[in-house]
Amino acid sequence: MARHKRYDAVEEEKTSLDISSLIDVTFLLLIYFLVTSAIQVKETDLGMKLPAAMPSDKQPDIEPMFIKIDASGIIYAGTGNSQMVLDSDPNIRSLPMLAQQLDMYASAARSANKSPLVQLWADGGATTQRVIDVINALAVVKIESVTFTDLVD
Repeated sequence: MARHKRYDAVEEEKTSLDISSLIDVTFLLLIYFLVTSAIQVKETDLGMKLPAAMPSDKQPDIEPMFIKIDASGIIYAGTGNSQMVLDSDPNIRSLPMLAQQLDMYASAARSANKSPLVQLWADGGATTQRVIDVINALAVVKIESVTFTDLVD
């Protein structure tokens, strides 16, 4: 009878992937994107005084400027017969004509030692971005008192 020799199976080395350098690269990329990203300050904190839930009995000491945004994104200033179209292209977000009107109104109010006040009416079909564009234009001119209204003449 022949003796069977037992051979121990050669242990195969377990292959492993050293990922320590990949973790370093991941953290470096994370730091790079955190440092190079910029927060848009103009839309993070505008510091506007929005109206309270309850209407005030006190009349404002200045005639407010009325701004209307219709469903197609056209922006109007004024009410009644004095209403005029300012910015009619909804693709232009800088609103140059509105900014000019707001600047004149704010300058006149401040020269009379009064705080400028704006009433804003937005149609239900108007895009939220268009309303934000108007609010950004108010922030550029530093108009802080804004009232949203549902009264339209």
